[in-house]
Amino acid sequence: MKAMILAAGKGERMRPLTLHTPKPLLPVAGQPLIEYHLRALAAAGITEVVINHAWLGQQVEDHLGDGSRFGLRIAYSPEGEPLETGGGIFQALPLLGSAPFVLVNGDIWTDYDFTALPSALDGLAHLVLVDNPGHHCAGDFRLDHGQVCDGDQQGDTLTFSGISVLDPALFEGCQAGAFKLAPLLRQAMAVGKVSGEHYAGRWVDVGTQERLAEVEQLLAERC
Repeated sequence: MKAMILAAGKGERMRPLTLHTPKPLLPVAGQPLIEYHLRALAAAGITEVVINHAWLGQQVEDHLGDGSRFGLRIAYSPEGEPLETGGGIFQALPLLGSAPFVLVNGDIWTDYDFTALPSALDGLAHLVLVDNPGHHCAGDFRLDHGQVCDGDQQGDTLTFSGISVLDPALFEGCQAGAFKLAPLLRQAMAVGKVSGEHYAGRWVDVGTQERLAEVEQLLAERC
């Protein structure tokens, strides 16, 4: 499988750190955040990665290059204007091909083992869900016997980790431009086309400087 890392956000909540450095390149324990994903994907046997970018995106390309030093081949999908999650993936589909691909949010940190992801889908998507963090107590979706359901229904919710496997067919009928991924996932959930798993390991949504420090602490404890 190929993989895509979403790296087009401006990281406004991380300012002033992101005024001159794109969030994917912010150092965590001496290593840019995005490199943790690249090394984990390579360790899982994935060799082709697509990265979208917008804010200060040329720095991402200049730093990572063609990916060869990670054992990867990296292709880039630059966005002249923000396309949001769905639009960014849709623009990159020609680089990803027709088979299911791994999708990873560039602004998370986790010790999730990507080899655990399914290589084939019985549906349109497979989501990795995690326990609700303190800053997102309401959660996103429910997990019911391996199927993901909309969290608006009765039941305990979990948070979407930002790790998934998507079938390009999920985007059938979409048009170029800015749009979100979540509505497409909810449409697929409504017809039973989204599977999922609950990951109880380490995971942090690195959206603020405080959570960046949290990752630093987790990595320090692991050493």
